[in-house]
Formats: sequence, structure tokens, C-alpha cells
Amino acid sequence: MSLLMAVMIAGAPMPAVKSEPIAAGALAGTLVRPAGKAKATVLIIPGSGPTDRDGNNVLGVKAAPYRMLADALAPKGVATVRIDKRGMFGSKAAGDPNGVTIGTYVADTAAWVAAARLATGAKCVWLAGHSEGGLVALASAHQPGVCGLVLIATPGRPLDVVIRDQVGANPANAPIAGEVNGALTALKAGKHVDVKGLNPALATGLLNPKVQDFLIDTFRYDPATLAKGASVPVLIVQGENDIQVARADADLLKAAQPKARLVIVPGMNHVLKLAPPGRVTNAATYRDPSLPLAPGLVESIVSFVTNAGK
Repeated sequence: MSLLMAVMIAGAPMPAVKSEPIAAGALAGTLVRPAGKAKATVLIIPGSGPTDRDGNNVLGVKAAPYRMLADALAPKGVATVRIDKRGMFGSKAAGDPNGVTIGTYVADTAAWVAAARLATGAKCVWLAGHSEGGLVALASAHQPGVCGLVLIATPGRPLDVVIRDQVGANPANAPIAGEVNGALTALKAGKHVDVKGLNPALATGLLNPKVQDFLIDTFRYDPATLAKGASVPVLIVQGENDIQVARADADLLKAAQPKARLVIVPGMNHVLKLAPPGRVTNAATYRDPSLPLAPGLVESIVSFVTNAGK
């Protein structure tokens, strides 16, 4: 080795973060941590549907919010584990992605907490649930080794109520709104829906018979009730311009758990980016991974997970 090369190697800056695969049995994920000792460890629990560990899905979301969040937290001393859900992507070998319940995801969360603690040496792990993942985090709050909860764009109402509002808020859904509302009423009552004669997009999407058991199970959970019973520290993070989960949801969670910290991030939408309130321009950001995370998001999480309880 030449003297020049030796000097270059010796003087080369150390990487700010370390990224490596991590597993919990057949479940797969990515661990990102600071080069030094982490101040806290966060498990990022994905939102609904076929959402991968980066926060993208096959339905058109390419904004990579979870990957960007993990990459932004590590330089500030916070390690993260972001995961592929059971039966999906890197976790395909774990089982049928449709043969799950909230209880299944709670068990998987417990396995991930154990794996994250083992890999990082953390005494406990923070659960950062995004959207539907926030419901899973709330249902997992009493699992061993959980430091507390970070609820990002998390509904404060049962999922069937949220879906009704989401469908009704988009004028383009007017032709199917009646079918959706009727189906949601049946599923809420624990009854399966015959999709014959329904709009094909519903029969293969939202009301696909393969996911109806999961919907029936999920509709039984009230996030506000779960928040009320949480005995760990809770941070509620809501985007000002979220077109999927409303500010009212965050307020419901806060009212149920008065000790929780509520942060409203100016201009942030559902994929954690700055976006205008208009539906079309807001939704366009879902497909753009080049957009940075909304200012204030990372700082609020770092402050909470490194100081809560002290």
C-alpha cells in the first residue's frame, strides 16, 4: 500500500449510518443505526395494504417515506427497524398476507421488538405506526419491551368510519359510494359481502373476498379506546394537509389520552411530504421520492423518543 493511500484511508470520514438486514423468524426488515451508540430504537410499522418497508406500494405510492425517515433519524442518533409485513415482499415466506388479523400483526410486532432489542442492545423499542400501522402500534402498546408509541397519521376512529369519509371526500367516488357504504355496514356487522354485481374495482380491491375477514376483524377496533388504555408515553404526529387522515382523528386520540404529546406538522401530507391541500396536487407527491420529508417531522420524533420519560 502506498503512503498516499494509507493517508487517504486513515483520513476517510466514517459513515454516519449503518444499514443492514434484520429478521424476526421468516419476517424480513432493514436495520439502520448510527455509527455510534443509538440514543433510541424505533420500529416503523407500515400502513395498510401492500405497503413495503420503504413505505411504497404497488398501488402507485413511490414516495419512500419510511426509508427517508430511517435515513434522517440515524444521523440524529436514533436507530430504526423498518419491516415488510407478513406474507409480503421480503416476508413472503412468513405466510398468507390475507390470512392475518390485528392480533397477528401484534404478535409480529412483539417478535420485531425482541429482534430489535437483541440487535441493538436497546432496553426497549419505540413503536412508530403510520396510518393503519398506528392501530397496530396501539394494540401492541402493552407488549414487553415497548418504550412508547409514535402515532403518525393514525386514525382516531374505527377503520370503517375512516374509509367512509375517504370515499365520500373524493367526488370521483360518487358512482360507487352507495355500494361501499352498504358493504361497510355488512362487514361491520361481521357479515361477508357478495361481490357479484359490484363495481369490478371494488370486487378486486377494497372489497376483495380475500381481505374481508381482515376488514371484519379490524373494524372491531376503536383507536381512541386503545389510546385511552395506553400506559406508555404517546406522541401523536399529524400532517396539516393530510387528505386521508384528518386533524380531527389526531384530536380524538389526544382527547382519549390527554397525557399524549400532539404535534401538527405544517403542510405535511399522508406520505410525510410537504404538499398543497388540493387533492390532485397533493396526491401527485405520493409518486415522487425526490421530495424531502416535511420540516419538523424528524425533529419532533427525535425529541420525543430521546427525552420522553426523563
